[in-house]
Amino acid sequence: MIQMTPVVLEGFTAIAIEVKLPLTTLVMVSTDKGYIMCGALDVGLLNERLKDRLIIAARATGVKTIEELLEAPLESVTYEAERMGIVPGMKGKEAILKMR
Repeated sequence: MIQMTPVVLEGFTAIAIEVKLPLTTLVMVSTDKGYIMCGALDVGLLNERLKDRLIIAARATGVKTIEELLEAPLESVTYEAERMGIVPGMKGKEAILKMR
């Protein structure tokens, strides 16, 4: 099952997406510019093999819900996200606000 819900942060609306799979759930929050996601995101792939796409994304590990994703410190970020001031250790919701 896939569930999409709005997430409002400081008056800005992003889209939260949960994908329920057997034995796991993928969680992500997306804006028009980029997204944050659970540990399933391969930041290394985005930075190396897809670097020409300039993808703005970040990963938080150990999260199971949208709320946890927004509060968790980011474990890794793409090069393009770093250029926007998004850094490892930053909370997910702070990264989303930089992507507005």
